[in-house]
Amino acid sequence: ILNYDIMARFRRRTCIILLLFILFICSIMMALKTLRPDRAGFGDPFGLGLLPELQQRTVLLDSKQNSLNRVQGDTVTRVSNLHSIAVNTMKASMSPVRKVEEELSSPNYNFHIFYYTWYGNPQFDGKYIHWNHPLLPHWDPKIANNYPKGRHNPPEDIGANFYPELGSYSSKDPTVIEAHMKQMRSASTGVIVLSWYPPGMADENGEPTDDLVPVVLDYAHKYNLKVAFHIEPYKDRDDRSMYHNVKYITDKYGSHPAFYRHKTSTGRLLPMFYVYDSYVTIPEIWANLLTVSGSQSIRNTPYDALFIALLVEERHKHDIHRSGFDGMYTYFATNGFSYGSSHHNWASLKAFCDSNNLMFIPSVGPGYIDTSIRPWNNHNTRNRVNGKYYETAFSAALLVRPEIISITSFNEWHEGTQIEKAVPKRTGQVVYLDYKPHKPNVYLELTQKWSEKYRKEQEQWLM
Repeated sequence: ILNYDIMARFRRRTCIILLLFILFICSIMMALKTLRPDRAGFGDPFGLGLLPELQQRTVLLDSKQNSLNRVQGDTVTRVSNLHSIAVNTMKASMSPVRKVEEELSSPNYNFHIFYYTWYGNPQFDGKYIHWNHPLLPHWDPKIANNYPKGRHNPPEDIGANFYPELGSYSSKDPTVIEAHMKQMRSASTGVIVLSWYPPGMADENGEPTDDLVPVVLDYAHKYNLKVAFHIEPYKDRDDRSMYHNVKYITDKYGSHPAFYRHKTSTGRLLPMFYVYDSYVTIPEIWANLLTVSGSQSIRNTPYDALFIALLVEERHKHDIHRSGFDGMYTYFATNGFSYGSSHHNWASLKAFCDSNNLMFIPSVGPGYIDTSIRPWNNHNTRNRVNGKYYETAFSAALLVRPEIISITSFNEWHEGTQIEKAVPKRTGQVVYLDYKPHKPNVYLELTQKWSEKYRKEQEQWLM
């Protein structure tokens, strides 16, 4: 009887250990899948549908796509007053440059970070802007009927899965702009890639923000940061309007000390423009602007610059080359969502760029989740895995030895790619994600860590 009892206990203990071992293996496999999803999104309508050219571009554009004027009569006056407030605030709070330099990491001008100034609240804008983002319906009506409709209701309910430490802020608030600059500088990034629409234009959920550019430039300069421009797909964007808008940006902002210019291999100092959704325009139109023989050529003029195209599909690399672009970037923070955003394709893309005298700028991100505005898009969620996803992306980027790394993003809260400080928050209806068990600044610290690692490795590449 004693032996039987001992054997029974042994069998129970063995079963428990075996069950725990199986659970452990399953957890490891899930974590690996999250970190490196292999070609996830392809062949699946949820993934492909987010690429406008493939599904929706001819019908409608989402919050990052074409927009029309929605300018209020007193916009210029209000923004002018805000600029005066910002300048006075900055003068009052301006600490000695030496003190700022001592407290913060040195900027890395090869780390570019995408930045959005489209947020608004009643205090500064008379209403909420973007925080009240609508729930975007699926393009298939049968699927759309299974998901909620409507829009978010700030400040407790915002269009994001995380909640900012600064709350539902206004991008016009000078204290917010300064806090953002300090965070980006603490992360050892060097170049802010500012989302930009021409004067009087905005995305379909926002308001025009061009008048805010001088304030951003002033605060960027205070923290020794530079500003490049991320040209959004505004209405009727083509070779002629791009020439006009590049001229406008260069004439109006080019003399500011924070205006970014990149030193090329030939020693030229040129502005840099990232062009979002560049693939929507055919190469022949871009070639009019970007090749020396083009009918609308900007080359070898005072407005010449480096133009960086968005690569989504593999075939886009040939279109980018034919168009006369100077390089390509991948933007999306979802590994596996597109050809360009899939880490395992970066080596071949870098080789193509090297052989065609193009810059390859991979985009790394801390994770992705946009179910607060696209509730049907769980498929493209990428768990942050307490920072491991972000570090995996940085590791993949460093392997191809890029001249520049771009970060998606500082504050694209709708898509959950932000590295801005976020805090735990629970309301009656929503439990927001957060960065626990880490502090709100964990992704700023990770960025700073990899900025230093990049600097050290770059020294080895150049030897």
